[in-house]
Amino acid sequence: MARPVVFRTRREGGSTVSGTRVSGPARTEELPDRLGEAGGGVGTSAPRPDGRLKVTGAFAYASDLHRDDAVWGATLRSPYPSARVLRVDTARARALPGVFAVLTHQDVPGSRTYGMKVADQPVLAGDRVRYEGEPVALVAADHPDTARRALRLIDVEYLELPALTDPEAALRGEGPLVHERHPAGGPAAPAGATGTAAGNLVRHVRIRHGDLASARARADVVVAGEYETGMQDQAFLGPESVLAVPSEDGGVEAYVSSQWIHDDQRQMAACLGLPLEKVRVRLAGVGGAFGGREDVSCQIHAAMLALRTGRPVRMSYGRRESFLGHVHRHPARMRFEHGATRDGRLVYLTARLLLDGGAYTSTSQVVVANAAYFAAGAYRVPHAEIDGYAVYTNNPPCGAMRGFGAVQACYGVESNMDRLARRLGVDPVELRLRNAMTTGTVLPTGQAVDGPAPVARLLRRLRDRPLPPPAPAGSRTASPGLPGGLSNTTHGEGVRRGVGYAVGVKAIGFSGGVDDRSTARVTLSLAGGEPVAEVRSAAAECGQGIVTVQEQIARTELGVSRVVVLPADTASGDAGSSSASRQTWMTGGAVRGACRTVLRRLAARGSGPVAKLLEEGPVEAEFTFAHRRTEPVDPERGQGDAHIAFAFAAHRAVVDVDTGLGLVKVVELACAQDVGKALNPTAVLGQIEGGTAQGLGLAVMEELRVEGGTVRNASFTDYLIPTIADMPPVPVELLELPHPDAPYGLNGVGEPPTLSATPAVANALRDATGLALARVPVRPDDITGRG
Repeated sequence: MARPVVFRTRREGGSTVSGTRVSGPARTEELPDRLGEAGGGVGTSAPRPDGRLKVTGAFAYASDLHRDDAVWGATLRSPYPSARVLRVDTARARALPGVFAVLTHQDVPGSRTYGMKVADQPVLAGDRVRYEGEPVALVAADHPDTARRALRLIDVEYLELPALTDPEAALRGEGPLVHERHPAGGPAAPAGATGTAAGNLVRHVRIRHGDLASARARADVVVAGEYETGMQDQAFLGPESVLAVPSEDGGVEAYVSSQWIHDDQRQMAACLGLPLEKVRVRLAGVGGAFGGREDVSCQIHAAMLALRTGRPVRMSYGRRESFLGHVHRHPARMRFEHGATRDGRLVYLTARLLLDGGAYTSTSQVVVANAAYFAAGAYRVPHAEIDGYAVYTNNPPCGAMRGFGAVQACYGVESNMDRLARRLGVDPVELRLRNAMTTGTVLPTGQAVDGPAPVARLLRRLRDRPLPPPAPAGSRTASPGLPGGLSNTTHGEGVRRGVGYAVGVKAIGFSGGVDDRSTARVTLSLAGGEPVAEVRSAAAECGQGIVTVQEQIARTELGVSRVVVLPADTASGDAGSSSASRQTWMTGGAVRGACRTVLRRLAARGSGPVAKLLEEGPVEAEFTFAHRRTEPVDPERGQGDAHIAFAFAAHRAVVDVDTGLGLVKVVELACAQDVGKALNPTAVLGQIEGGTAQGLGLAVMEELRVEGGTVRNASFTDYLIPTIADMPPVPVELLELPHPDAPYGLNGVGEPPTLSATPAVANALRDATGLALARVPVRPDDITGRG
């Protein structure tokens, strides 16, 4: 393959976007005119090509895929959070009519462990299980009922062991080791050891900025608080599902619901003992993701069964198994301390964040880094000391979820900012305005913010919005506008209103020196005498609208109306993960670069009607887009230019609280967000509303309850998520301040609203009740004092 070279293209405002392509000289030049004007381009609310199918129920999700010759796969899981596996006897299950295969860890053909960052999670448990629900054995059968009966016939003898479920004890080195050999390499160190290979410690992130000792002496007011977030689930509606089909060459083809099919391919190939080219992964319909599909779930299992039986294998989790079969948001225990002058200028911050990573690494070492990086919030803090810890326990594994560590940090710092405002007797918005980050602000990691940082503008937009009318009171009938709604629990007596604000900041894209790239291929050809653009990339469409955006970019760049985006599979170049709010930036940049290369190649054929030029044959180009280089932070002081860009969102929450019953009505949850450039305004609003809903859920209802390592509410009956009846109006104020390094000036949109929604609601509840309410989700008993 030719050596990649830097390639620069003209963009709006005279700035440039850098990318790479696999061949051709480096150059800067004017692009030829586009082919013409086409509707549905960048900046319009172009309709989604899958929209009608989804709302009519005709869209095929991964769980809908079927082959007439397929058999059904099922997984036997551990009932214990910690145990030795003394014996696994599959004889009775194998003898059941209709069973095609029963597999254990001894049947794994390649690597017996997998993982996104560290390959520490067993494909199937060997002599040890470390969390409730860990896979132990697999069955393939002619019917799902047969598969379930076979699972019950597998005889497993366990020796239950003490479970380590307290992250504080894990950090102190108390209790059993979750891993006898630390996943970072070598035996786990004894209690009291330090470093990333110490006992149950996944990672310790240290950030030291400025001179804390001298800063403490200059602080007139010091406020400290301890805060906690529960374990939130992504709660996507589409369960984990795979259709694995054996290939004639001894490989396998897998149709998966995933966020990153190339990473799935890498992990699958290693565990199947196959070269990459014999594992082809195709993206099936994805019913939501939010980080929960970054890790592998049943992909390897289905492929193992398909290779063993020689038959296509369908696997699809039920809801309880889904809760047990994917990672969750890390629960966090945090302590924040702010020092400030009497007039409300921040002098210093200290923060300690402890994240429970559960039994395996997943992305914990990166999540805790992100939490630590943004523990100071969207403020100027000249001196900071931040320590972030992630630990192993026998609780369910935790990993990526929308916001990726910044959610927990934002809740802690925004809660403490309100506490500081109360101590100073200052309006909470005014305190934030006095300390608001701006372009040029130096973060605690030593990096200067070089893009837009409109923190003050976002807050003013929200502050200046009119408040919703007061709650109805004195009526003799039930009102949906009061806490408790139509259940007639109150007619307004004991109801208090509160208003709360919060602002969040998060990095966009992969950070810390990751060489993040995305590749796309664009072909322009004739069909029925008209030019048609075909876009091929491996970007995972998880519901966020990346397919629509690719169509819009092709229409804008090429000026054609007819654009087809082909289904994503690993035959295309790697597009990276649909996470970190990066996909539109990265794959959008790749599609734009490929389109502009197509235009140059078409122009080289001469002048004349496009249809005439295309009679010579299609014009095709592949382009690999890469963002600017970043660097890892140093391990001692946490300093370094680790990020490519930052995104900001703020919320104002208005709540009514029935203080006697502890019932909450979120009346309004207004959001202001800088999106850089809204490529599809309707889709942008949908992302903001969706992120706001998940933030509201964490604030007042969503928590996976784990007691002694056992999940107590693994169903949508008991794990509550906001419904349409719970969601308030979400007025949105959009700022479009172009980011200088991004295609079209866009910025990431999906994650930022999840950050600030939760603390805004919590601050509003504190304003209404006068209570500390240090933990989310806030429950009725926390408000009534019966908790």
